Amino acid sequence: MSALSHAPTTEPTNRPTSTGAAPSTPPGRLARARRTNPLGALGGLLWLVLVLVPVYWVVVTSLRSREGFFDANPLAVPTHPTLENYRLVLDHDFGLYLLNSTLVTAGATLLTLAVSFLAAYAIVRGTSRALRWTFSVFLLGLAIPLQATIIPVYYLIAKAQMYDTLPAIVLPSAAFAIPLTVIILVNFLRDIPDELFESMRADGAGHWRMLWNLALPLSRPALITVTIYDALNVWNGFLFPLILTQSPDKRVLPLFVWSFQGEFTINVPAILAAVVLSTLPILALYVFGRRQLISGLTAGFGK
Repeated sequence: MSALSHAPTTEPTNRPTSTGAAPSTPPGRLARARRTNPLGALGGLLWLVLVLVPVYWVVVTSLRSREGFFDANPLAVPTHPTLENYRLVLDHDFGLYLLNSTLVTAGATLLTLAVSFLAAYAIVRGTSRALRWTFSVFLLGLAIPLQATIIPVYYLIAKAQMYDTLPAIVLPSAAFAIPLTVIILVNFLRDIPDELFESMRADGAGHWRMLWNLALPLSRPALITVTIYDALNVWNGFLFPLILTQSPDKRVLPLFVWSFQGEFTINVPAILAAVVLSTLPILALYVFGRRQLISGLTAGFGK
């Protein structure tokens, strides 16, 4: 036998020889440490303080008495909180204005969703060149400011004999909400695979059935997004109610807060109580659907 057959086997030289070495840092922990952004965290905390302090001041001041508003520290918790300001607001037909705002917001939002969803489906699934031009017209609608059209809108509403009615607020509010709503829905519907539509078409389904049974269920996140966004804008709208209505029983909540401020100029706690009450319904809607709002706004823009 040759000498090579009796040569002792040796261990690989790259194997560690010391068993007491300190373990290395896990790669996941290193990655998390590298992603830490203290400046971003500080900026986010500062922004949170800037947002919460005015809200805190509004709520705290609404619980003060009219006499104690000028005596105490503005940011201090009132020693004797009172709900008298809220009672004063509720006694000035707050329920009527809340009902008007609800009707206007619901009507404008539903009209916007119906028109925008049908238009977005036609733009995505249609093959006509005219539909492409239609999408460009909707894009152009984003560049038209609402304030620049208030005189033509007033003229049209007056000629249609709808002045000083709630539909006079609903129609133009929906018209100015449609362009952005169509753009969001178009980008979302484009993400639905064409194979699903072709499969339903092979089974004999028409456009209406595909729209109702396929496009509508899959577009629920985007529909929730535009519902919340449009409802927020209509609820807080001030210019159309101010120009297109004049009767006290046709006022909505933004006009109510404005008129309440004019009637009780010095009673700041009562004014802020009206602000708090008018904000609660739409704030609850936003808290309920904030995740769908963010996810729907970013849907379709990654392509």
